[in-house]
Amino acid sequence: MNLLKQLIKDKFSLIALIILVLIYTALLFADFIAPYTKDFSDRELSYVPPSPIFTITSDGKLSRPYTYNYKREFDPNLMETTYKLDRSHKYYIKFLSKGMPYKAFGIIPMKRHLITVENEGRLYLLGGDINGRDVFSRLLFGGRISMTIGFLALFVLFPIGLLYGGISGYFGGKVDILMMRFAEAVMSIPSFYLLIILAAILPPNMTSIQRFILIVIILALIGWAGFARVVRGMVLSIKTQEFVESAKAIGLSDIKIILKHILPQTTSYVIVAMTLSVPGYILSESGLSFLGLGIQQPDASWGNMLKEAQEYTNILYRPWLLTPGFLIFVAVLSFNLIGDTIRDILDPKSKVR
Repeated sequence: MNLLKQLIKDKFSLIALIILVLIYTALLFADFIAPYTKDFSDRELSYVPPSPIFTITSDGKLSRPYTYNYKREFDPNLMETTYKLDRSHKYYIKFLSKGMPYKAFGIIPMKRHLITVENEGRLYLLGGDINGRDVFSRLLFGGRISMTIGFLALFVLFPIGLLYGGISGYFGGKVDILMMRFAEAVMSIPSFYLLIILAAILPPNMTSIQRFILIVIILALIGWAGFARVVRGMVLSIKTQEFVESAKAIGLSDIKIILKHILPQTTSYVIVAMTLSVPGYILSESGLSFLGLGIQQPDASWGNMLKEAQEYTNILYRPWLLTPGFLIFVAVLSFNLIGDTIRDILDPKSKVR
């Protein structure tokens, strides 16, 4: 609680914390907030621009929010498809109204959405992709994968690293040498290239959920060694302290001493390491999906959504496709700001300063 209070006092970490809370809240209620379900597409609206929302009528009167559908046309001079607003019919925006059916949290059948549009109307708040899918809705569903993969990897990685580093540092000698040489061998593996190789040889018929789980496991099995090495260094200094000697004197087993007396002393480092590690896993998943080796279409992640924006023409004429990259940047920056602030708070030298 004291850590949270000090974290809030720093204006940059407070802003970062608010941003992350908003992102995760939106992702949690994605089905409700998104105008469309993750499977919705309208092929006639490929790369449709964002839908403008109007509150003033053509004669200058105030109106409840409405939009127009886009009309698809082909420009023979430019040899390209263009979209123009069809102003012949208004489609009013509806809030907390019934729309496409979905299951909240994957369990509760519901139809109400935060924002929808009248029947036959199309509402693309951030434009559409090549398959006519709503980018805004896909950002919410894709963010669930991109923003949770780091925490799931840490859930596997940190227990392994803590226990491995704790045992190595506590026993020392030949046990320490053997365990650390193995950890260093794991650390020497070029992780990103290994991920690319492993992802490339995966069976093509694997579902995105299976790929997601496998990526989490691979990231965890690669990342534990560096963490274990730092924990081992901390344990080497902690095990010489008086409370550890007292625990030995009363006959506690080695494993109890490690788990109950030594590893809890590394809590400060663990908190900082967890906060600073999440951005790396977000970038790893996004990079793999961007290369087509991670989460596969039609399932969304911010990485495979950003893949569409790699084309020069899309960057120039369809900038809304860059939105996943902006969200990745914001999320990674927010985690780093919070991690740096926590490190300063928990560092004794920073407290004195």
